[in-house]
This record gives sequence, C-alpha cells and structure tokens, in this order.
Amino acid sequence: MKSNFKADLAKEKKLATLLDSYYEKHFVFYGFERVTNLKQQLKGIDLVLTHKKSQNTFFVDEKAQLDYVNETLPTFAFELCYDKNGVEKPGWLFDVSKKTHFYALITSIFSDEDGVFTSCNITFVNRRMLVAHLAGLGLTEEFFWHLTQKQGVAHGKIVLEQLNPKKEGYLFFSTKNKAEKPVNLILKLDYLIAVGVAKRLI
Repeated sequence: MKSNFKADLAKEKKLATLLDSYYEKHFVFYGFERVTNLKQQLKGIDLVLTHKKSQNTFFVDEKAQLDYVNETLPTFAFELCYDKNGVEKPGWLFDVSKKTHFYALITSIFSDEDGVFTSCNITFVNRRMLVAHLAGLGLTEEFFWHLTQKQGVAHGKIVLEQLNPKKEGYLFFSTKNKAEKPVNLILKLDYLIAVGVAKRLI
C-alpha cells in the first residue's frame, strides 16, 4: 500500500488548465482566482470565487476522481477519517479547520492518448447544506465516529439504515488497499442534486 498524494498533485496541476477553461465559460457573474499557497490549500481552498457586483467571496475545494480517468462513476467519496502514523485523523468533510464553502466534485474525467485531459463533469456541493442534510438524517460526525470505532479494522461496504445503498449512498472502509486507510461516505451525485445540496456546473 502506498500513498498517491504526489502523483495526484501532478495530475491536479494538469487538470487545472481544463477546469479554468470551464470556469471562464460558466462563471458569468463571478471572477475566480486559483490558490497556490499551500497553507490555504490545506484549509480546503483551491479556488476563490468573487461575485462581480456584491464582491462576496466563496472558497472552493476541488475534489477530482483522478483514480478513475476515462471512467464515469455515479458516486463520490466524502472522507470521514483516515489514518496517519497509527493515529485517526478527521477527514475533510467534518474537519473544522477547513474553510471550504463549496466542493467542486470533478468526475467523468477523460484524457487523450497523450494524457492530456479533454473533458470532465463538475458538480458544486454546498458544504454547509450537505452537513446539515446529513445531520437531519442522524448522520453526524459523532455518529460516524462511534460507528468507525465499533467497526474497527473492517474493510469494504457498510450499509447505513438512513440511506438507500442503491439510490443514495453507503459507507466504505478502505483499510486494506490504501495507506491512509480512509473511511468514506459514498454518495450518489444524482441524490445530492435531488435533495438540493448540489448543482451540476457542466
């Protein structure tokens, strides 16, 4: 097992060119600035959107399915927790140190024979609304913490009684195939849009 962090970072830089071309086309009422400062990025800020009239700013954390290039998945993984040197750390969904207002979920990423990214889908998720929606179902940070402690070193899919696993989502433990051993909440993109916490940009 090894971390793909550095490889993903290189891919993200290549992907940014394609994403910026989409943002320029679709953000009619917003200016955008890509963040390169590592401290800001670690706070969950990859992009700053500024409304051209009100000057209100929003912080966007880009999350890309770079392990699934040239594939189309109907779901996205929201990180609940992960392992670092034997210590459980909070995942980005509930991490209070993150300043993220929106997640830009980048899926259906396609590339040509030269490895140049040619197209993708982008779904914007309102982080506050998503967390509130989950809390309304009883799926709080505390609930997941107790559940992960109970499951221990479980691996694979765990069905949650609050979610339809075929239409809405489920839990997934990656304790055997990934170095960070993340626990992810897998949610259907169509479900996020249907409940009003997400919108498809492209």
